[in-house]
Amino acid sequence: MRFRFAALGLSLSLAAIPASAASDAAQRLAHDAIIVDTHIDAPSMLLSHWDDLGVATPGKEFDYPRARQGGLDVAFMSIYTSPDEDAAGTAWQKANTQIDAVEAMVGRHPDKFAILRSPADLERLRKGGRVLLTPGMENGAPIGDDLSKLAALQARGVRYITLAHSANNRIADSSYARDKKWGGLSPFGEQVVAEMNRLGIMVDVSHISDDAVRDVLRVTDVPVIASHSGMRHFTQGFERNISDELALAVAKEGGVVQLVFGTGFVNPQAASDTQAYFIAEAAFDQENAKLAAAGKPVKSKDAFDKEWELAHPSPETHIDAVLDQIDYAVKLIGVDHVGIGSDFDGVSGHLPVELRSVADYPNLVEGLQKRGHSDADIRKILGGNLLRVWTQVEKAAKR
Repeated sequence: MRFRFAALGLSLSLAAIPASAASDAAQRLAHDAIIVDTHIDAPSMLLSHWDDLGVATPGKEFDYPRARQGGLDVAFMSIYTSPDEDAAGTAWQKANTQIDAVEAMVGRHPDKFAILRSPADLERLRKGGRVLLTPGMENGAPIGDDLSKLAALQARGVRYITLAHSANNRIADSSYARDKKWGGLSPFGEQVVAEMNRLGIMVDVSHISDDAVRDVLRVTDVPVIASHSGMRHFTQGFERNISDELALAVAKEGGVVQLVFGTGFVNPQAASDTQAYFIAEAAFDQENAKLAAAGKPVKSKDAFDKEWELAHPSPETHIDAVLDQIDYAVKLIGVDHVGIGSDFDGVSGHLPVELRSVADYPNLVEGLQKRGHSDADIRKILGGNLLRVWTQVEKAAKR
């Protein structure tokens, strides 16, 4: 997830955040289980400010030392492109540059990182304590209207694609768009889903509209994922989070809902502020369009964002907000259909106090243990369920 105002340099400082204080039992399970986080925004952050993530990098939420401290095994690196880049025709270039950044991390530290292209390679590649990186594309904009680009992205290691982001695109309507263009998937979007099935790229239904999710489930032949969504039950009216109805439909088809950590998804007040931001932003853009049409100077978007951020501070949120989401999802759709997609480095540090970075997965494990989840079920939530879906999608493509 990337908010425009998240790029203003207003992220919280991570330098003073202590190491996870989880129990020994939680630490052991976190390091023994396979942890798969399906949404970490490191690549786009590297383009705005380069850091060597193979060493300790306090200004970021993902780096190798803290990933090992937290027990992270597989990190889906978000290859994010914005609606503005889509409109400018630069999304394809931006996406490939971010994939290059992921490959550069591996090239610089082959003893610490490796690219994971298939679950079948996981055990071999993680030997020696490597953290495995898999590109997951956030926004289908880079393919433009050229279906053949999907195969090129698959060849570069992309293993899921979020069909749209914060605006309608050629593929699907966005959950954030006030005016939907297609009423779900576009005709081209249906072709995209079918081609992703054929290539073995997981379809990600986070960010898209409810009708688009329904269309995806009608078209797809394999299970789908929601790579980083919250449960709408806790944030009524927030279409960006998945409804009970659609979560059940995703699970019925064998898919998995990867639950997000960001405050804007798990805290009702923060979610309400997020919805209000997109409404205010749309009005601001309309006003600027009128000013431009009249030949008058337009207002500063940076100033608008800074003013909004100051007027809507992120409320302090604790890990219980994430645990409540997991408990609810497990009861609603079953433990075999729940996972995690943190959104680290994508929400400007707006995270629960106890989940500030990839070092903190043991805190989540301890919370789940205290709430009565068995270690076997926790292993499923941490990564087992996602790996099952990925394997199914891959096998179907090979057939």
